[in-house]
Amino acid sequence: MRPTQSYTIWFSQRTGSTLLNYALSSTGVAGDPCEWLHFGHRDPNTMTREDMEQIWKEGTTPNGVFGLKTSFDSRWMDSFRTIFDVPAAATRAKVWSEAFPNCNKHIFMTRRNKVRLAVSWWRAIVSGEWHRKHGEKPQEHDIADKYKFDAIDHLLTECAMREAALEDFFSEAGIVPLTIVYEDFILDYEGTVMDVLKFLDIPTDHVAVAPPALERLADGVAEEWVQRFHEERQKEWERKAW
Repeated sequence: MRPTQSYTIWFSQRTGSTLLNYALSSTGVAGDPCEWLHFGHRDPNTMTREDMEQIWKEGTTPNGVFGLKTSFDSRWMDSFRTIFDVPAAATRAKVWSEAFPNCNKHIFMTRRNKVRLAVSWWRAIVSGEWHRKHGEKPQEHDIADKYKFDAIDHLLTECAMREAALEDFFSEAGIVPLTIVYEDFILDYEGTVMDVLKFLDIPTDHVAVAPPALERLADGVAEEWVQRFHEERQKEWERKAW
């Protein structure tokens, strides 16, 4: 099934993209915006048009809407340019729209507190618990001694670089995305989902949004790491920011 409308959720880690994916999918009218380019460890070097058509089929709802979520990876641009025979002079946005038909809507997910983002990311890495479905028992893991300044500092920088790459992509094509801030999303879950549907020009009459599918993972250990990191990161600063 070739989509009549596509949209992309662009994100760096730990910004609520999976929660939004589940919420939009629950409406039955916004495709299934999951990580289609990463399922089964898909390789941009071996992707084919047939693979892309299968993704369209699986991610499109009966009203013709397709969605996906992804972080920026230039290898996919190169792959899609070849698969769909897009001229070298065409913008990256044009390439993306060939891969995902009529993709003229973009959503950018971010998080104001980048230190908490980096700590959450590192916590997920060392614990192996990236998400916890609503009602599930928390995994048992002892990570109190897994704090690592260099790792969190690296993830803080990596997040900044990923977002810079996205901003460059948007600016190149004059794209004004719908920006969703994690801290606002968790305070107004249903309102944010409805705002997304309106942004996508999807009628919201009789649309129901399922309750949040995931639990928050932040805990006392994460908060301790946040405080420890911001103190260590600014240790030699004359003018501390936080």
